Amino acid sequence: MAAHIAAEAPLLEYLTTTKIGEKGQLTVPKQFREDLGLATGAPFAVLRLGDGLILLPEQKRFDQLCAQISASLTAAGATSEAVLATLPETRKRLYARRYGGRTVVSNQPDHK
Repeated sequence: MAAHIAAEAPLLEYLTTTKIGEKGQLTVPKQFREDLGLATGAPFAVLRLGDGLILLPEQKRFDQLCAQISASLTAAGATSEAVLATLPETRKRLYARRYGGRTVVSNQPDHK
C-alpha cells in the first residue's frame, strides 16, 4: 500500500506563475493543459480559500455528465434528430417564461 501512496501526485505542488490579462483571463501553460487534457473552453470550478483561489478543471466531470445524458437518452430510445426537433418549442417556452409576453425582433433564422 505504501508504494501506491508514493506513486500518487503530491497533494500540493507549485507549478508556475501566470498573470491576469486585460479581460481578466488567466493563461494555463501548455504543458499543464496537455498533462490534464484541457482543451480550449474547458470549464473550471473557482474556489476561494482565504486570500487564495483554487482552480479545478471540470472537464472530466463535464465529460462524465455528457456521457450520462447520452446514455440516458439512448436507453430511452431518443435519437439526436428527435432531441433536436424539440428545440424550437422548448426555446419558445423558455423565452416566454423568461420574458413573458414581450416581443423581441431577431434576425436569426428559425432552425427546424
